[in-house]
Amino acid sequence: MSEAYRRLAPCIQDFIYRSGWTDLRSSQSAAIEAILDTDENLLLATGTASGKTEAAFMPVITRLLEKPSESVGVLYISPLKALINDQFERLNNLLAEADIPVCKWHGDASASRKEALLGSPKGVLQITPESLESLMIHKQRACASMFFDLRFVIIDEVHAFMSSPRGVQTLCLLERLQRLTSACPRRIGLSATLGDVRPAEAWLCSGTPRGCVTPVSQDAAKRIRIAVRRYETSGGDPAEAAALGEYDDPHLAKYYYDLYTATLGKKSIIFARSRAEVERTIVNLREIAARQGTPDIYRVHHGSVSKSLRERAERDMKLSDGAMATGATVTLELGIDIGRLDQVVQIGAPTSASSFVQRIGRCGRCGQRAELLFVMREQWDELCASQRPSIDLFDWQMIKTISIIQLYITKKWVEPPEAQQLPYALLYQQTLAHLMTVGEASARSLAQALLTLSPFARISAEDYQLLLRHMIEIDHLARTESGALMIGRAAEAIVANYQFCSVFESAAEYDVQFQGASIGSVTGAAMVGARIALAGKIWECVRVNEARKLIQVIKADGGGSAQWNNQARINTHDRIMAEMRETLRGESLYMYLDDSSRARLIEMRDDARELGLLESNLIMFSSGQYALFPWVGTKKLYTIALALQLFGVETSVMPGGFEPVYLEIRTRKSATELAALVRAIQSRPIDLNALALTEEHQVPMKYNEYIPQELLWKQYCADALCADIANTQQ
Repeated sequence: MSEAYRRLAPCIQDFIYRSGWTDLRSSQSAAIEAILDTDENLLLATGTASGKTEAAFMPVITRLLEKPSESVGVLYISPLKALINDQFERLNNLLAEADIPVCKWHGDASASRKEALLGSPKGVLQITPESLESLMIHKQRACASMFFDLRFVIIDEVHAFMSSPRGVQTLCLLERLQRLTSACPRRIGLSATLGDVRPAEAWLCSGTPRGCVTPVSQDAAKRIRIAVRRYETSGGDPAEAAALGEYDDPHLAKYYYDLYTATLGKKSIIFARSRAEVERTIVNLREIAARQGTPDIYRVHHGSVSKSLRERAERDMKLSDGAMATGATVTLELGIDIGRLDQVVQIGAPTSASSFVQRIGRCGRCGQRAELLFVMREQWDELCASQRPSIDLFDWQMIKTISIIQLYITKKWVEPPEAQQLPYALLYQQTLAHLMTVGEASARSLAQALLTLSPFARISAEDYQLLLRHMIEIDHLARTESGALMIGRAAEAIVANYQFCSVFESAAEYDVQFQGASIGSVTGAAMVGARIALAGKIWECVRVNEARKLIQVIKADGGGSAQWNNQARINTHDRIMAEMRETLRGESLYMYLDDSSRARLIEMRDDARELGLLESNLIMFSSGQYALFPWVGTKKLYTIALALQLFGVETSVMPGGFEPVYLEIRTRKSATELAALVRAIQSRPIDLNALALTEEHQVPMKYNEYIPQELLWKQYCADALCADIANTQQ
């Protein structure tokens, strides 16, 4: 065993020995040195299943045994309750050796265990940001005694926090906790999907006086096998999750049958880009399995499936050594332990390089090769095909998939997470949270308490004054006789709602029940007799209770639909767009492509040359109608679109607006005039304040409806646009 092993507490050494480890991984040894030899924060950015949890806790426990904490010693923050439950079992085994208790604290955790911790705070507390917020609001005095000697804060899945409102909330909570207790615990961040670690280091250290140590892992690189298969089906994407036999298109039948064959006899996760696509896929695979007489090995895991069914899927995946196929969205991206996987299947392009890397980490554990199968389905319309070449007929999903794969396997590139610059909606929520704990406060003391938190460092005192005045106008704040501010009558229901501490928006959904048990939820009521696809099965609606938002169903055959309002703009990075252009320019046919994918890539490259797409960014469709390809990321593309509108040029982001690649332009300007205008716009930074924004231009966030429009526009400019487009490719 290594020198790092010998520095650990004897009980941890015993745990390692009994676990059958032959030695520590290099990342674990480096973490031990960082914790034991420095007083800095620590970022562990290594692959999934690389032992990050043990790497963090083994030296932390050693430190706690050397000098026991007089309160809770370790605060473990996770983005998911399911991840807490999963890690609870792992930590129990490790911490039992050191006689250090671990308690999980979330809505589904044991109330008696929570009360015991309040009475005798010690050990490790596992919690989500929402539960920590609630704890600090409703039990502030208890928090002061629970955490006064807090030594370490471990933040799991750091990348999942950094780009989200929950990351802003987490940093606010940690800084508020430091002020409450005067303790300044060291922070340890865990992540498997970081390229450039510097943004994560800065985020982790926000509001602390410490620097950050990020060990360079010497662990063996994961072996990866990638395959891309393409299928061409006629017509549009079917709205219903119909059974296989109801499709007239033999190409669509082959698509589902091949997917069935690819997962037969294997333990797989089938990732799709939407819950509806997950449901379509699993319904069809179940139908094929029934016809072929093979077992029903299919499960569904996404945010609209009931908690009990998600937990069943997690449990079955973890305990099964045989074949199992679970359809999932991002809910299975994070590090929930589901045991050894044979492969990951991705339907369509991954939304980002980070998502791609996270899914690599889901398989190939314990030295096993990671196998990823990308399945690309392109709907084909013969009438449109006769009009080719056409920009609209490019398979941008396939081009994006190839580009992300190439960026990772050749350069190990992953887009850096981007923290929000002006999170006004979070400032609104934190203002109310602060007043819930103190009762009332002057505007000056509110500014002192909140604007000094690092996530709000870029928000000016003037902007906060504007927000406070607006909150008074809408009766979310009220003045006391002394002139202080308190929670207003109109906000009382908001702060009393159990979801007040959740800073992400949850859509109002109808609970779908079968024989009194919930199977999940859907957005919008269904008509009696309608068929719903949910949890990988088809259900017929027999009763709707509007008051209770409840739909009662029975089992059904055939097809059904399930719609969720979950479309959101996907921000594609500049680097991916540049690589997509190089993919069209290049000649490589990539070994991982099947014959259909290679033929389609050749076809698209020929079309790109015929259209002049590789020589010019501006393509004329007809008189007054053009396509502009700046080959830049989403933020810059939207900025260019708004800048063109200032000159009377009508623009639409294409295709579809949710994952745009280029701009469709309609103008009376000649091609020469338009090209000159585009060059002028791209040659210098854009004055974002001059853009003509509408009420639709806002960064989607919970509580936006209570924020002044002026501030929403300011945030949109800071977080959704990019003034510096002068270096975009010409």
